[in-house]
Amino acid sequence: MSAPNDLQTGGVDSGYAWLRLVLTLVLGTVACVGNWSVVVVLPTLQLEFDTLRGGASLPYTSTMLGFALGGVAMGRLADRAGIVAPVLIGAALLGVGYVAAAFASNILQFAAISAVIGLGSAAGFSPLISDLSHWFRKRRALAVTFAASGSYLSGAVWPLVIEHFQTTQGWRATHIGIGLFVPLVMVPIGLLLRRRLETAAFAEAEAATEAARNELGLKPNVLQSILVVAGFACCMAMSMPQVHLVAYCGDLGYGVAVGTQIVSLMLGLGVVSRLASGVVADRIGAGPMLILGSSMQAVALLLYMFFDSQSSLYVISGLFGLFQGGIVPMYAVIIRQFLPPREAGIRISLVLMATVLGMACGGLAAGYIFDATGSYRLAFLHGFLWNVVNLALVSGLILWPKLRQRRRLATAS
Repeated sequence: MSAPNDLQTGGVDSGYAWLRLVLTLVLGTVACVGNWSVVVVLPTLQLEFDTLRGGASLPYTSTMLGFALGGVAMGRLADRAGIVAPVLIGAALLGVGYVAAAFASNILQFAAISAVIGLGSAAGFSPLISDLSHWFRKRRALAVTFAASGSYLSGAVWPLVIEHFQTTQGWRATHIGIGLFVPLVMVPIGLLLRRRLETAAFAEAEAATEAARNELGLKPNVLQSILVVAGFACCMAMSMPQVHLVAYCGDLGYGVAVGTQIVSLMLGLGVVSRLASGVVADRIGAGPMLILGSSMQAVALLLYMFFDSQSSLYVISGLFGLFQGGIVPMYAVIIRQFLPPREAGIRISLVLMATVLGMACGGLAAGYIFDATGSYRLAFLHGFLWNVVNLALVSGLILWPKLRQRRRLATAS
């Protein structure tokens, strides 16, 4: 009898782990459709339901709130029961949500149903990130960024698909089509992820995180709180271009189709950024990578304030995608480095919930700033100031162990 191969007996860093990575990427790409479909239909909803930009932004905020709360609930469920249950629940919610959204008669109905869509899409993000982080040790940062890239790859693919069918079939028929397609893909892939790690792998990971936590010198809940606030701040900044670029391009006279192409470019390059940041973080550490990404995102936000030609928006948005794509996954890598692995699902989900709430609040705030001023210039400035808050927090977190070491040396001398 031949010996079992690596895919059959695979554990941490095995061939099976890499297969699981590919399946996770596909699953996240399909499930996270909810994050991006509402961005494409925002101008259409504003016209059809006769509302202002702030009102038309409500479905996006509702989606993000559902995504945030769903991420925490599904992360907790993944800790207890494994990844299959969240995926199957998410598939059902997306199917029901998209079909129901097609029959909405006003913006408030659509916003309420969008919360259900957000809950379903949550299965494609934080639970997948926490699950995949257990299967890698040497290339954990790369694995986490792969899992997180499903969201951005979704943003690169789905807007183009949705814009095409919205133009040819209408947004209501498009939503019905999404509601039928997504569960057909999610359910079989979710069932392929049934295998779970052995108890010994978790025990070994727990010992490693405890040693790293003692070296850092911060209590688990203190570190958790810092990451939550930092995550909220970075995504308050990040939301402005991602949520409003399609509408912004329409206002400038370039058209919704151009705005959709720019968003797809941004998020496609965001995938490149996320994967590249994983490679770099495995070498220099997640903390330094987080500081680098936050600094470059701030630069891109400043550029939006001064340039608005069609060609400059393509260039700046491409840079924005390259600069900010690796920020959010680094929070998950830091959590897996310092906090208990058996709590990874809920702890990663809490931080990612903060990032999603930042996206929701930032997108809504930008809409109301536009309504009040008739321009997005102050909205970009608003995002930049939140970026400064994020940069201050993450820089302090990374510098803390060095300051603590210097204090010890000074006391000893």
